[in-house]
This record gives sequence, structure tokens and C-alpha cells, in this order.
Amino acid sequence: MIMQTTTLKRHADLMDRMATTLGIDLEEKALRGDLPFDEIADAVIRCTGCTGAGDCEGWLDGHADGAEQTPGYCRNADLFKTLR
Repeated sequence: MIMQTTTLKRHADLMDRMATTLGIDLEEKALRGDLPFDEIADAVIRCTGCTGAGDCEGWLDGHADGAEQTPGYCRNADLFKTLR
């Protein structure tokens, strides 16, 4: 159970960082009704299925000033593209 909680928190953080890097405020999108909260949960679950979390962290660190799109391996690339 602790492992699952840690994994979910790690990937929720990666999702939030990716959104921020792309100039997307997930909380604002959810509050405006542009993104249902369950869709955020689904996106985090998709993210947990990725084996490249370490690569993603490195990519995010390297794009601290922002980016136009996700790396090609991002399982939520389509969602982020839609939200932009």
C-alpha cells in the first residue's frame, strides 16, 4: 500500500510539473470545468504505467523554462495538447 501511494504521489507530481512546464494550470482547468477531476485521476494512472519516470524527471529538469510539447514517450501527450 505504501508503495502504491508513493508511486501515485510521484506521478501526480510529474503530471503537475509537466503541465506547468507546458504552461497549463490543471487546477484552473478543473475549476473552470475544462477538465473533469476524474480525467486528472485517469491521467495520473496512465502516467504510472510509464517506465520512463526517471527520464521524465530529467526532461522536466532540462525544460525548467518551459516547453511547447511533451517528450514523445509521454502517455498524456494528447491530453496536454488538447488542454493547450
